[in-house]
Amino acid sequence: MAEEWIYGIHAVEAAISAGEVERLWLAPERADDDRMASIRRLAEASGLPVVLEPMSALQRRCHSDQHQGVLARALPLPARDWKNFVQQLPEDALLLMLDGVTDPHNLGACLRSAEAAGVTAVLLPKDHACGITGTVRKAAAGAASRVPVFFLTNLSRTLEDLQQRNFWVAGLAGEAEQSIYDADLCGALVVVMGSEEKGVRRLVREHCDYLLRIPMAGQIESLNVSVATAVVLFEARRQRSGEAVRAHSR
Repeated sequence: MAEEWIYGIHAVEAAISAGEVERLWLAPERADDDRMASIRRLAEASGLPVVLEPMSALQRRCHSDQHQGVLARALPLPARDWKNFVQQLPEDALLLMLDGVTDPHNLGACLRSAEAAGVTAVLLPKDHACGITGTVRKAAAGAASRVPVFFLTNLSRTLEDLQQRNFWVAGLAGEAEQSIYDADLCGALVVVMGSEEKGVRRLVREHCDYLLRIPMAGQIESLNVSVATAVVLFEARRQRSGEAVRAHSR
């Protein structure tokens, strides 16, 4: 599922630390950059071959001008064992399911928010959705290498299995009656977000225990999926951290 190239300082640094890199290219023009020197030391400590090439050559390799002077060739992503992983989930696990997100910038931003909000794992469909590409890694700023991501054949069946393991499933829908701020987002929970255009698909939606909405002001009817994901996840984090309880006690 991975694209060959990983680029951008944060993405490459995280990928090296995760053992996902085969070879590294650095631009001599950025040799004085402290962050570049740190990446080179990390690569050398990991035994990675380092090649010096000008910025223009790196752009030709990865077909992007967003590489920031650092480019890595990715090793194939190892297949993650979902059946084994799910057996070890903590009782208060927070899972994010993205049902058909196709834009790599949106997926990268969702992964970035997922890591920052303490999500246990991100679940994606194998088909009709974006994979973990170089653009996704760049937008995720390293989160794609730090958050467990699973590509699953059947999201509806996965939700059924999780519900049998005492997970609640909350889907986001603009027409839902209940606000995310009135819902209990603690405990074992799957947050389901839909695609950019169609939202949560019907079969997946039917497996949600309840639907939630983000209260909106003004005339805007919906948020970008990555923005909406961040709003929901951080409300869940707020509730789980006890900040909501402290706020009410003041």
